[in-house]
Amino acid sequence: MEYLFLIVILLFSIVIHEVSHGAMAFYLGDPTAKYAGRLTLNPLKHLDPIGSIILPFFLILMAKLTGGGIIFGWAKPVPINPYNFRDQKYGSAKVALAGPASNLALALVFGLALRFLPILDIHPGPVLMFSYIVWVNILLAVFNLLPIPPLDGSHLLFTFLPYSLQNIKIFLSQFGLFILLFIIFFLFRWLILIINWIFTLIVGTPFF
Repeated sequence: MEYLFLIVILLFSIVIHEVSHGAMAFYLGDPTAKYAGRLTLNPLKHLDPIGSIILPFFLILMAKLTGGGIIFGWAKPVPINPYNFRDQKYGSAKVALAGPASNLALALVFGLALRFLPILDIHPGPVLMFSYIVWVNILLAVFNLLPIPPLDGSHLLFTFLPYSLQNIKIFLSQFGLFILLFIIFFLFRWLILIINWIFTLIVGTPFF
């Protein structure tokens, strides 16, 4: 049940992430996500069969069997047309930032509740639930802010990258997927250290 609960947290956190992208795009003048029916928290509208169900379930199962591992997933990207943005200069960066910002906001809300509502200590169930929500959302925020395509951080980088450094954009666009896979399989433990540090900073106690 604990692993099933973790899948549910991951799924809804990813859905909120994607809806936030679409909501920011709509705020900036792009109704594409709205017309596609994606400005909804209904997970069925956002599910990617592989990234939202099969892969997370497989990774969590492997983590249970091996005692550790990498857990991640994704939803269907929200359709966006940046040419509709009122802010053509920074619109793409704002939309990209909205996803990780929503995850960080969730982590702060539930994390501060853990820290300042002692009544939660009476019931271990809510403490476990809130802790997973905080940790998963920090994970999504930190991971998506990596400046590597197709992650949100790459849109932030490309927005502020000087034209003289466009070769970096070309390189990352060509080899971003390979760099990302390298980070996932060989450097992910360093990301975990950052995630655990942020968790402790918010909650006041280390993750389990």
